[in-house]
Order: sequence, then C-alpha cells, then structure tokens
Amino acid sequence: MNDKFLNQITEFIFVEDKPEKSDVIFIPGSGFPQLAEEAAKLYHQGLVPYILPSGRYSVLNGKFAGVQEKKELYDGEYETEWEFLKEVLKKNHVSEEHILREDKATYTYENAIYSRKVTDCLGMEIKKAILCCKPYHARRSLLYYQLLYPETQFFVRPIQDSDVKRENWYLTEKGIRLVFGEVQKIGEQFEDITKEMSME
Repeated sequence: MNDKFLNQITEFIFVEDKPEKSDVIFIPGSGFPQLAEEAAKLYHQGLVPYILPSGRYSVLNGKFAGVQEKKELYDGEYETEWEFLKEVLKKNHVSEEHILREDKATYTYENAIYSRKVTDCLGMEIKKAILCCKPYHARRSLLYYQLLYPETQFFVRPIQDSDVKRENWYLTEKGIRLVFGEVQKIGEQFEDITKEMSME
C-alpha cells in the first residue's frame, strides 16, 4: 500500500503530545480501564490537580456496556461510565476529592459539552488540559473538546495498552475498520456541526 497515503491517514487520526502541567485531565466515556489508569499515572506525576471522567453510557446501548478489559481487576457493578472510571482512578490511588463528576453524556460530543458545563459551574479556567483517550479515537475526541474549549491548549495522551495504534492499524482488518470508521464519523458528525455553526 502507498506509504504516503498511510502516513497521511495515520497523522490525521493518531494525535499524540508530550503532556505538560495542566489544569485538568479529561477522559471521554469508556469501558476501557486503561484510560483512567493512564490518567492516574499523570496525576501521580504531579501534572494535574483534577481528573474529569465523563460519561453515562453509549446512546446506542442504552446502558453501560460493561468493563471491556481487565475484568479481574475491576469486577464491580457499574451504572455509568463515570462510575466505572471513578472506581479505576480510586483503585489507582487518586484522591476522590480530585475526581470531578460528569455522568450524563451518551456520546463523545456530549462528553465535551457536559464537561464544559462542569468546569464552568466550578468556576475553573482551563488554560491547559490533557486528554486521555484510545489511540484511534484521538483526533475525534480532540476536535470535540477543542470546540467546547477554544482557548485551551490540549495535550493528547493516548493509552499505550491498545491493540490498534499508529504503528500497526493498517495490518489488521479490525484496525482498518476502526480507523476508517473514525474518518467516516468525523466527516459525518462535523459536517452537521459545521452547518449548525454557519447558521448561528
């Protein structure tokens, strides 16, 4: 396959930055504990005072889909993605008073929308933020959070423990499906958002 083609898709979808000291870590809703585990590592490095996991459950499922990996470590009953991610953070020694709450969002755009409402209600000025997400979800997550926090400098920190990442996504059917699924979702969802913005 054409290397230039692969490189362009890879650079677009797989965003990754070296994290810097920030005001908060955002975690879009998920049943994968690695997102909260990565956030806990950064928290313990002294990079942030607060972590804001977000999520009720997927609008497609209508309920929390369950723990996706490491069920032997996180075997509780969870009503929402936020509740699950909070438990992962606590088990990784993050102080509960430093875990913020957003448990209404049912898809990624809402993760960003409702997270903004939380930080506004708390009177937080978010100058810098770290975004913990799955590698192939990085661009779409970043676009949404940038829409809601246009003045914020973001540092995207994708989890390392993922079977689909920038080095290998094009080698498996699953990787190709997930990455081009993201390309499709970005096109469809941001077409609608752009139309709405142009009418305001």
